[in-house]
Parts: sequence; structure tokens; C-alpha cells
Amino acid sequence: MEMTVQGKQVDVGNALREHVTDKLEDIDQKYFNHATAATVTFSREGHGHSLFKVNISFNISKNIDVITEAIEKDPYVAFDTASEKAAKRLRRYKRKLRDHHGRVDKTPESELMKARAYTFAQAAFETSGQDNNEEEVHADPTIIAEIQTHIEKMSVSEAVMRMELADQNAMMFRNASNDKLNMVYMRKDGNVGWIEPDDQ
Repeated sequence: MEMTVQGKQVDVGNALREHVTDKLEDIDQKYFNHATAATVTFSREGHGHSLFKVNISFNISKNIDVITEAIEKDPYVAFDTASEKAAKRLRRYKRKLRDHHGRVDKTPESELMKARAYTFAQAAFETSGQDNNEEEVHADPTIIAEIQTHIEKMSVSEAVMRMELADQNAMMFRNASNDKLNMVYMRKDGNVGWIEPDDQ
């Protein structure tokens, strides 16, 4: 497994790097044993930068990532907390990941729908007073990032699994049962919502 351990305003020493490497290799061997790469980034957070933030991105198969983060006063504790979140998610989906490993890695190009993903800047607001009435004007959001991506064909349960592993709020996919674009998303009440277009 290719491992990258890096720090932003944090000096990652040999002892911490070894701790990270050993723990992630143990997690991989215990739950999946197919991970291709892992990136761990330490950075400073909080007022006066008194806290350590750890972000773990664990690539376990084609287009399947486990992404976790934690913020603590100690870098070791922050990493251990984030890695335990990753282990918990892998433990939950261990059997399903192993069952789908061969199929996921061999998905033909014809099963992928090309798409573009955009990241928008926070909408700008202007306030102007006319006739003592304040009117709020919403500016069009600015596109700050654009990438080409693929929308994969999968079951609803696999889409939910991938969304939760990557700690995302939503995922669009082509439903394997009917080839339509669907979306799963995390609701505010903690449940998962599923949107499927209705035939008309």
C-alpha cells in the first residue's frame, strides 16, 4: 500500500509517521487487505492553533475511498480517533466490500456515465435600501472548481455504502435495476434519503 503522511504547519516526526503506518496497515489487513493508497494529513486548528486536525483518505478499491477526520489536542489521539472511524466503517461493510471487490475493479467503460462536477463559491449578498425597504439581492455563485467525473452504475445499497465510507452528504449514481439516475443523501434526522425519478 502506498502511504503518504504529511503535515501542514505540523512537523511529522519519525515516531508519529511509524505509528500512522503501522495502524493503517493493521486496519487494512484486518478488514480488507486490498487498499492501494492512504494519505494522512496533520494540520493545526482552533484559536491559537492549539488543536491538531487529522484527515485520513484511504483508497480501498477503484472509486471507493474511506475518508475520516478528527480534531484533538494531541496528534496521536487525533489520528487514533480518525483511524477508529475508518475501522468502524470498514467493519460495517467488510463482507460487502469483499463481495464487490472483483466486480468494482473490472467495471467496463460502458457502465460509466461521464459527467462534470462543479464547486461553487459561497453566494454573494448585497443589501441596498430603497424607499426605506431593504432588498436582498442574490448574486450568481462563482464556479471555483470544475472536474470531469464518472457516474457509476450500482445498486442503492452500494451507493449508500460508498457515500458513508467517503463521509459524503450525497451521491448520484445510475441505478443498476433500471439504468436511471438516482441519488442517495443524508437527511438531517440521520436517516438516508433516496431520490428516484418517477415515470410519467
